[in-house]
Amino acid sequence: MHTIMTPRAVTMALTLTASACLPCVALAETFDLEALTEAARAEPPLTVYDSTGKIVSMAENFAAKYGLEAIGQKVSATAQLEMVIREYQADNVQGDVLMITDAPAALSQLLPEGFVVSWLPPDMADVIPTTYHDPLTVTTNANVFAYNTEVHDSCPVDNIWALTDPEWSKRFAMIDPLSKSSYTDWFSQMESHHDDAVRKAYEAHYGKPLETEFDSATKAWVAAMAENAPLVTEGDDNTSAAVGAPGQTEPFFGLMSSAKFRDVADKGHAMAICDTLTPWVGWTYSKLALIAAGTDSPNAARLFVHYVLTEEGIAPQMVDGKVPTNTTIAMPDDEPSGIVALWDNLLAYNSTTGIEDWDSRQDWQDFWRIHYSR
Repeated sequence: MHTIMTPRAVTMALTLTASACLPCVALAETFDLEALTEAARAEPPLTVYDSTGKIVSMAENFAAKYGLEAIGQKVSATAQLEMVIREYQADNVQGDVLMITDAPAALSQLLPEGFVVSWLPPDMADVIPTTYHDPLTVTTNANVFAYNTEVHDSCPVDNIWALTDPEWSKRFAMIDPLSKSSYTDWFSQMESHHDDAVRKAYEAHYGKPLETEFDSATKAWVAAMAENAPLVTEGDDNTSAAVGAPGQTEPFFGLMSSAKFRDVADKGHAMAICDTLTPWVGWTYSKLALIAAGTDSPNAARLFVHYVLTEEGIAPQMVDGKVPTNTTIAMPDDEPSGIVALWDNLLAYNSTTGIEDWDSRQDWQDFWRIHYSR
C-alpha cells in the first residue's frame, strides 16, 4: 500500500485502500488537481491496460498533457485478470491502471482480495451517477443486434424468440459464449432481472403462454436459440463480416459490439442496428477503471483515472459507441452506430448481481454446451 504524498494535501494523505473512494467523496473541497499532477510527475512511468488498442494513443495524449511518462497496452479482460493477480503476488506490479470490462471478475476476485482499488475523483462525484461510483465505471458499452441493409430494407427480426425459429436456423451469428464471459453474464442478467420480459416476449411472438421444462424463461430461450445452430464466432470482426459484408444474398443476423459499426465506413459493410427488436435491441456491460494496489505510481494512476473521466480523455473510445458515465459529456455526432438514440432499449447491466454473474458462469457454459447444435 502507498500513501499519496503531494506538495499539498491532495486527499489528506488517503492511502490506497479498497475503501479509499468513500472518504474521497466527503473530501471534495480539499481535492487539488494541480497538486496531484505535480506529485504524479515525480513518480515512475505509468502503464495502463485496456482491451482496446485505443489505449495506446490515450496514454500518449495523457503523457503529453501532463508532462509525464505513460504507456498504454492492449490486454484482453481475461489476460488482465490473470496478470494483475500474478503481478501482485510476485510483488512486481507492471500494470498500474486497469481499464477492464469484466465487472463480475473485479467484484468477485480483484477487489475483495485487495489486488486493486477503486477510486472516485472527488470533483467527479456530482457528475457521475452513484450507481457507477464503487467500483468506478468509466463507460458503459453495448452489444447490439444487427442486420444487413443491402438485402433488407428494415430489420427482418422483430422478437428475440424468432431466433429460435427454423427461418433463422444457422443464420444467426454471435461470439461463442464459451470464449467470452460477457455473454454468459448477459444470460445471467436476463434471468436475474428480466425473466418476465423474456416470458412476455414469447407470448407476444407465439400468441400463447410459455410452457417449459426449465426453471426460467431465459433458460428456455437460451436452450432453443442454441439448438437452432447459430454461427458462433471467435470475435466481433467475424460477426460483423457475416452480417454486413456486401454482395450477400442470405446474410446472417448478428449480435456484435457497437464498435463494429466502424466497419460500415472502413470495410464497406452494409448493416444497421435492429432498432425494432423486442424486448431489447441489445445489452450493455461496464468498463471499470481500477488502480493496482501495489503500484509505484499511485498519484499518476489517480491522475489517469481522472483524465479518462473527462471528454478529452475518453474521446477516442466514444467514437466506438462507448458511452461515458460522466453525464456532462455528449456523444460525438459522428459515432457510427447511433447507439445513444436507442440507449433506453438496451438491457442495462446491473452490477448488484455481478457476483452471481461470476458464480454462474460455469453453469451457463455447461448449459450452452449441452444445448448447442452445429
